[in-house]
Amino acid sequence: MLVSDFNFDLPKERIASQPMEPREAANLLHVVSDKNLKLEDLHISDFPNLLREDDFLVFNDTKVIPARLFGLRGKAAIEATLFKSFGINKWEALIKNSRRLHENDIIDFLPPNDPNAVPLQAKVIGKKETGQTLLEFIADPSELFSLLEKYGVMPLPPYIHREKTEYGEDKKNYQTVYAKNPGAVAAPTAGLHFTNNILQKIADRGIDNAKVTLHVGGGTFLPVKVEDTKDHIMHAEMGIVSQEVCDKLNEVRSQGRRIVAIGTTALRLLESSADEKRIFHPYHQETSIFITPGYTFKGIDALFTNFHLPCSTLFMLVCAFCGTDEMKKAYQHAIEKEYRFFSYGDACFLENEKSK
Repeated sequence: MLVSDFNFDLPKERIASQPMEPREAANLLHVVSDKNLKLEDLHISDFPNLLREDDFLVFNDTKVIPARLFGLRGKAAIEATLFKSFGINKWEALIKNSRRLHENDIIDFLPPNDPNAVPLQAKVIGKKETGQTLLEFIADPSELFSLLEKYGVMPLPPYIHREKTEYGEDKKNYQTVYAKNPGAVAAPTAGLHFTNNILQKIADRGIDNAKVTLHVGGGTFLPVKVEDTKDHIMHAEMGIVSQEVCDKLNEVRSQGRRIVAIGTTALRLLESSADEKRIFHPYHQETSIFITPGYTFKGIDALFTNFHLPCSTLFMLVCAFCGTDEMKKAYQHAIEKEYRFFSYGDACFLENEKSK
């Protein structure tokens, strides 16, 4: 398939730079892909009522670390976004003007609002052909995450622009209310819509859930640079599905109940841990699963997700679930109805009834 098959025109004004307040006031497009496509304009607050009483929800409980850092190498300004960890205190980073950096250079990172603080230092230990700079932080490894809370800001997507002193609210806004396990450098954005109130309404209906962990990497923001999808090399992300969660999921499957993924990150991890017989197995490794139309879903039955970028792997994924023509029609409807797109935007609930 050609990557251009997944293109669509999106006006810039449809890209959200701030979340809706309150979160549950955001729009929700209910998409039912059946013999005839069904679209219904709702709000996030309506989501609990769309669920069946025996549905089983799966959330991604990864926690976003403040992975964007500002500093100096000598007098040269440096802006770095941590991309992926590859060892104790060692990170791949995307750095603006990285060509100015050389091996063994020391970067002094400073809190965005305290230029007189003692710097958090990192040494350049190499570069990758793909453009990432390899950094090793000069700090106690057990304290690194807490130091990043002080020195870093949230690693917002490149289409959201902030001055370095304007990230204050993002530490709350760019984090799910159920975030638990630190390690992501991008948010599982579908989960940003869920407030404690929404979660309580779901629980009040007797609908159960489980948590899995997929540490979303910076690769989620990288564009697809090939012409044919078969040539794309998908980024890898660390995922964890426990035996306890697998036992619950397999019980749900045996009872004929639906598994509803909250976000594409939860979906990708569930699909990675399910075998061809739709049985789940414990999972603790990286996944680079790349889902395009023609894929047979083994792990999920419905999906709650945000609106994704044109030609992105995530738009390909939702097209695989509901159909490319159907999703293009749904997205065009959302554009015409002035839905808000991408990480801080609105959401859709996808149900595919064609295969049942």
